Amino acid sequence: MLYLRTMKYTLANRKVGHLLMLSCLLLSFTVAGQAWELKTQEEGIKVYTRPVENSAIKAIKVECTVEASLSQLTAVLLDIPASNEWMYATKYCRVQKMLSPNEFIYHSEIEVPWPVSNRDFVVRVKLEQDSSKTLTVSGENLPQYLDEQEGIVRILHTVSHWAAKPRGNVVDIVFTLHVDPGGLIPAWLINLFATRGPLETFRNLRSQVKKPEYQAARFDFILE
Repeated sequence: MLYLRTMKYTLANRKVGHLLMLSCLLLSFTVAGQAWELKTQEEGIKVYTRPVENSAIKAIKVECTVEASLSQLTAVLLDIPASNEWMYATKYCRVQKMLSPNEFIYHSEIEVPWPVSNRDFVVRVKLEQDSSKTLTVSGENLPQYLDEQEGIVRILHTVSHWAAKPRGNVVDIVFTLHVDPGGLIPAWLINLFATRGPLETFRNLRSQVKKPEYQAARFDFILE
């Protein structure tokens, strides 16, 4: 039986609850004349960046392959309370409201090195599978959903998107993200989150999907 902290999943019949993120969050961005630039690559994890119109912060794209079934990956993404086990710099993630087995609202706090203040965000997430069996996970930023906390800067803009396509016993993932963290952020910290952060997150994800609690996951809305 798969029971992950605050929610139930769909094992065999029904049991759901969770996410990622992510702290981290994405979608595809178009900037005329701008192509994705490969910034770093390790262990088959490629991290790209490109400018976003009217923003000083670049968008991020990650491409990698994870050895898992689509249901295993979904189980990890839906286990929101465990997101801090694999998402870079995530202090915590908490589900605020389950809208359906594949749609929910969650709140997360990101730890940032002193003297910069921690950031937090609220996102509405929906998981869907298309006719090609590709799982998409889209995040809609909801900055007004919860009251702001003293000493923590609320992220007012995030756009996120996952595309995960099963291929044999692996899943090919394309993850895109644009976040405006707000306030004054030193360049070295932006670079850290734009390069090291994605590498650590997806390296950790490869380990997370292998944990016993995700192995037997099954979902009514996922076709393997």
